[in-house]
Amino acid sequence: MTQTRTPSSDGYVQAFARGLSVIHSFGPSSSAQTLSEVAEATGLDRAGARRFLLTLEKLGYVRRQGRSFQLTPRILELGYSYLSTLPLRSIAEPVVRDLVQEVNESSSVSVLDGSDIVYIVRVPVKKIMTITLSIGSRIPAYCSAMGRILLGGLPKKQVGDLLKDSSITRYTRYTITSPQQIIKVVAADHAKGWSMCNQELEEGICSLAVPLVDRDRQIVAAMNITANLSRTTPSEMVSKFLPCLKRAAERINSTLRLKTNL
Repeated sequence: MTQTRTPSSDGYVQAFARGLSVIHSFGPSSSAQTLSEVAEATGLDRAGARRFLLTLEKLGYVRRQGRSFQLTPRILELGYSYLSTLPLRSIAEPVVRDLVQEVNESSSVSVLDGSDIVYIVRVPVKKIMTITLSIGSRIPAYCSAMGRILLGGLPKKQVGDLLKDSSITRYTRYTITSPQQIIKVVAADHAKGWSMCNQELEEGICSLAVPLVDRDRQIVAAMNITANLSRTTPSEMVSKFLPCLKRAAERINSTLRLKTNL
């Protein structure tokens, strides 16, 4: 991956951006990297990558093991700074936990960030997906029920623009990859007030989602229930789980209506 270069401006600190690129170079397939690997992933020269890694090591965000570098748990403080200032999360989390107790299936809340959704609350009941999802995880909006709910709150042109920026991938044989078809599904789901994504991200996994809205009826987040189809069918999810999901969402929405901001 080559480093994205942004023109210099009075409001842009290039060194800071490069330091962040070093942090972002670590991931599930690159949890431990050598200096050369970090330099290649970020587009930095070895001397520059070394300075950033040593700085992060001194601050406690990176540790060294032999020739490799790894992020430390302290890196979570950066994400927690955002989460701790997000009233929506504190409002939604106890409701999500109650919902999981009621339906005995996993539930989450996410927000839209570009063409992805980002999980801000997740309460799993058991591991049902091969994909590891936790707070801060990102998945494409176009092939997830919560993503389609969140896209439904945007103007049609903006949805089209986001899809153009997305790397649309066929994750399973059921994944809808046509932008025009995705836009139609998003509009239909928005009209009925809920979305179902049946095996489009992972085979055997089905998800239902509904919107979370503020006092101005703007969609600010989405809430879901995810289930394994070995235990329940899509039609059973709609009949059994959708009413529970809607009631839980209304508990959150009623609180959000009292808030002046999120």
